[in-house]
Amino acid sequence: MPAGTAPFCIRPRGVLRGAVLTLVFAGVLATAAATGSLPRQESADGPAGASARAGGPDPDGTTVDRAALSRAAAAAMADGKSGKKAAEEFVSRSGDRWGAVYDKKEYAEFEEALDGAYTGVGLSAGRAAAGRVRVTRVQTGGPAERAGLRAGDRLVAVDGRPVDGLSVSEVVALLRGDGVPGTAVALRVERGRAAWTQTLRRARLATDPVTVRRLDDGTLLIKVAAFTKGAGARVRDAVRAAPAGAGVLLDLRGNAGGLVAEAAVAASAFLDGGLVATYDVEGEQRAVYAEGGGDTGRPLVALIDGGTMSAAELLTGALQDRGRAVTVGSRTFGKGSVQMPSTLPDGSVAELTVGHYRTPAGHAVDGRGITPDLTAGKRAEERAMTVLSGLGGGS
Repeated sequence: MPAGTAPFCIRPRGVLRGAVLTLVFAGVLATAAATGSLPRQESADGPAGASARAGGPDPDGTTVDRAALSRAAAAAMADGKSGKKAAEEFVSRSGDRWGAVYDKKEYAEFEEALDGAYTGVGLSAGRAAAGRVRVTRVQTGGPAERAGLRAGDRLVAVDGRPVDGLSVSEVVALLRGDGVPGTAVALRVERGRAAWTQTLRRARLATDPVTVRRLDDGTLLIKVAAFTKGAGARVRDAVRAAPAGAGVLLDLRGNAGGLVAEAAVAASAFLDGGLVATYDVEGEQRAVYAEGGGDTGRPLVALIDGGTMSAAELLTGALQDRGRAVTVGSRTFGKGSVQMPSTLPDGSVAELTVGHYRTPAGHAVDGRGITPDLTAGKRAEERAMTVLSGLGGGS
C-alpha cells in the first residue's frame, strides 16, 4: 500500500520468532486515517498476536505492567463494563504514548491489510493547525481520487460528524465504518473558499509499496513506500536484475515503516549477511541479521526525510553504519521502540512497549532519528543523483 494508505504489520504466530519483529510505522494520522480500516490508535499498526513491533513511549523507559493491565480489564468485565475501554484507560494513564488496544474486528481488518489490500476510500489524512484534518495523499484509482479529492483539501466532517478536535481513533473509526466494500461514507470537504459534501463508497483496494524504474542515465530508482509483505523481496529482485555497475537510488522518503523481516530482506539486497539491528525485549538482547549473498559493490545512495520511520529507519541505519550507502536528505522521524501484543480476557489485544532497537553501531533511534550523511532539502533527489554519479553509479 502506498505510504499513508494502509496498515502494515506482520501476521504473528510466535513470540519474536527469529527476526519476525514488527515496528510502528505510523504514529501519525497521515497513515491512520488513510484507509478507513486501520486500528484506532495513533500508532497505526498493531495486529494482535505474539510478535512485537516498534513505536513506544518517550525514550525514558516507560513501560506498562501487562499483568496489571489484564487484571484491570478482567475487573471491569466482572463489573459488567467494557474490558477494552478499561484497558484503553489503563494504557492512556501509563505514559506509553504508542500503546494501543484493538478489538477482534479491528484485528481482523488489520490482518486483511497484511497482504497489501484494504477496504477504504483511498485517502490519507494528517493533522493540521488547531486540530484540523487535511488530506495528505490520494491513492490513484481509489474512490477519493475518482471523486476529485486532492491533497491539501480539508476534511471537515465524516457522515455529518465534525472531525476537528477528534482523537485519531475517532477519525479513523468514522472513515472505516463497518469495513464493508460498497458502503457509503459522506465527507464534508473544504478547498479554499469552496465547501461541499462528497459521498464515497468504500472499496477493496490493492496497494503496491515498491516501484522500480530505470532512469535515463541507467540508474535504478527503487521507491519503497512501506515494508509490507513481499516488499523486501521486490527490492532484492530488482537489484539482482539490474545491469552490472548500475547505481541504485533507494528512495525511503515518506516510508512509514512496516515489517522488520521485510526491511531485513531489503538489507540483504546490499549486504553480504551480518547485523541489521539489535533490540531488547524486557531486558533480553536480540538481533536482526541480513541474509548472505547481497550485492556489496553496486553504488548506492539512500534518500531519507522526516517521514522515514521505523522499519525504514532500521534499514537506513544498517546501510549507513556499515558503510554500504551514502544517505542524503533530512533527519528521519525517530521511532524505534518495540511493542509486544497481549491478549486480554475479552479477546481484545493490547500492544505495549517492552524495549527499543539500535543500529549496528549501537545508536538509538527512538526519539532521535538518523542524521543523513549529506543534508538536502527540496533538491534532495538532485543532490543524491550527483553523489551517485560520483560513486560511479551514473553516466
